[in-house]
Amino acid sequence: MKASLRLLTKRRFAPLFVTQLLGAFNDNLFKNAMVLFVVFTVYSDPKAETWFSALATAAATMPFFLLSALAGQLADQRDKAAIIRLVKLAEILIMLVGAAGLAMAWMGYAVQAVAIPLMMAAMLAMGVHSTFFGPIKYAILPQHLEADEILGGTGLVEAGTYIAILAGTILAGLIAVEVAAVAVLAVAVLGYISGRMVPPAPPTGECAKLDFHIARASIRLVSATMHIPRLFLAIVSISFFWTIGTVLFIQFPPLVKNVLSADKAIASLFLGIFSVGVAIGSIIINRLLQGKVSAKYAPSSVLAMGGFVIAFHIICRLWDSGVPAGHFMSMHDFLAHEYAFALVLSLLGIAVSGGMFVVPLYAFLTTTVDTSQAARTVAANNIVNAGAMVVGAVITLGMSAAGVGVVNQLLFTASMTLLSAWLAQKLHLACD
Repeated sequence: MKASLRLLTKRRFAPLFVTQLLGAFNDNLFKNAMVLFVVFTVYSDPKAETWFSALATAAATMPFFLLSALAGQLADQRDKAAIIRLVKLAEILIMLVGAAGLAMAWMGYAVQAVAIPLMMAAMLAMGVHSTFFGPIKYAILPQHLEADEILGGTGLVEAGTYIAILAGTILAGLIAVEVAAVAVLAVAVLGYISGRMVPPAPPTGECAKLDFHIARASIRLVSATMHIPRLFLAIVSISFFWTIGTVLFIQFPPLVKNVLSADKAIASLFLGIFSVGVAIGSIIINRLLQGKVSAKYAPSSVLAMGGFVIAFHIICRLWDSGVPAGHFMSMHDFLAHEYAFALVLSLLGIAVSGGMFVVPLYAFLTTTVDTSQAARTVAANNIVNAGAMVVGAVITLGMSAAGVGVVNQLLFTASMTLLSAWLAQKLHLACD
């Protein structure tokens, strides 16, 4: 672990780490400031709140499904550091729009007619931003790191991403919406500055002509990747993880408001606990595997995740806030509740076991193929992941429309871990 942490002192890794950390922080600060404001201030209907949360998630995810093929081509055939600078410059422009929407929401000016559409447009654009940055943050690692540093670097990137998600998510629940408007713009500027410090990473293969036909390029990219058995199993397993994560993230705000009767700070706490738990899990699995890329612990990790989801479900069913209708528990009241510790512990267990499951699978993506194909492999993974996440959002909407309560929807996520464990076991037997 100490060897991995030393990468944070190296210019070949540190600027990339800081840039992706700031991007993840800003993305989640903006998204959660928007979602929490709308769920807790604008709407008062559980179905409408779930729908909005799901639509916000879909807006952030759809660009991955549509544009990852082009993003992967660019990352493999152009200088990755140059693309980072362009992407981070675009983030500043996107956050100008997002900040305007947040400011209008704060002022109460045309909230549903103008402010919310502006924020959703910025959310969609941030999805595009992340689509083009995503392949780079993993594919650049084999180019700048030694072979025995890749798993550690991947773990640090994952841990840093989730710590940033934690910070952005919790901050969104603590600060006023007008402060968030200023913060997202300031962080975008800092991300651009750090992005300019990433060392050059020119293409390692021949530069072919870019295919701008979205559908054709996506089908070709996924087909060219998924025929490799270990990549197929790794990508599908990762996709199931993100489907589970998407359903949980959609459920958290309405669950906190309508089941736990707690305020938006608790919703941020839940999202934050999930994020830091994945970071902890990524560090633990790196220590257990000692730098070896292996799916050895993946099946047991995802089964443990399913068990913790069931425990979370049971505690939610037993929960009784004791507050009058229309009132919400404060952080102090929540932490004083008899079931609070068990609820937080089960949520942390979900996240830690999830991190232990997914991090080694990401390492498979960049170590199975040549470095000249790494970005496109990550892009293919992003396409499949995004499709799975959109399916997860649609299933969540369908369950809500069918009258399935948010607490009972948790059982759906638990059942998915069984299939994930089966896939991970097949990957372990095929590769280890």
